[in-house]
Amino acid sequence: MRTRKTARNDIRIGVMYDRDWAPEGLPAFAREVEALGADDVWVVEDLGWNGGVSAAAVALGATERLRVGIGITPAPLRSPALLAMELATLARVFPGRLVAGVGHGVREWMTAVGAAPRSPLALLEETITSVRALLGGERVELEGREVRLDGIRLVHPPAEVPPVVAGVVRPRSLELSGRVADGTVIAEGHGPAEVTAARELVAKGGADAEHTLTVFAFACVDDDPARAAETLRPLTEGQAAWLGRPAEEVFTVSGRAEDAAGRVRELAAAGADTVVLRVAGPEPVRQLGSVLEALGR
Repeated sequence: MRTRKTARNDIRIGVMYDRDWAPEGLPAFAREVEALGADDVWVVEDLGWNGGVSAAAVALGATERLRVGIGITPAPLRSPALLAMELATLARVFPGRLVAGVGHGVREWMTAVGAAPRSPLALLEETITSVRALLGGERVELEGREVRLDGIRLVHPPAEVPPVVAGVVRPRSLELSGRVADGTVIAEGHGPAEVTAARELVAKGGADAEHTLTVFAFACVDDDPARAAETLRPLTEGQAAWLGRPAEEVFTVSGRAEDAAGRVRELAAAGADTVVLRVAGPEPVRQLGSVLEALGR
């Protein structure tokens, strides 16, 4: 596992295009955050909201430099062959600018569409393994527990293969990510101690020094910290219920700009390579800009 300093200047700063924001606003948002100097914009694929691959295409097409992450495509909704085809198309047109996140998906949502797998772990492993192989130009033969591919190969694999990262939370899934993925995505609400623990688990699974760790974080920048906390409260309470912890233990990047920047640095010191802010409240681009400025960006 990589040795990390207590403060890092190479941390990537991204921003999430929230699933509740209208999709037609994505091009202008992506251009604005690119102009600010952000490194990434991440799009979301949750059942009933927006399509992750199509949203990534919109953001990539609207910008010139910005890296675009898909966080995340649920493996049960995606044929690995089709997912690899879609990702390869984007990676060829926009080389070096795509990160493809894949995860288990919310179990209740997968059940609602009749796609819940018998073995979520097997499905995720077989999906990530086969997608990475297809993107690498390999011919894939797989008769797995959940995935079957009979001699599939991409006609147009990308010259620059995009990283395929796993959006996971639980220990066995984190170990799996370390074994089969290029990186790991950690959901909102996890603080430095949990980032360090995630690093240890992916390393236990076999992650090498190139395995990246991306951390999503709720964010609200306000000169009144109490007002920032109140703005975030619906999000932190909902996430607390999902994580099974008190709302006050849900980690956020919030408060005054310098305080929010300090929270980003805490995540970086714990092992995050990229911090993606899910900004709540008015003027999200302005809030992002204030954090970037406080970070010396």
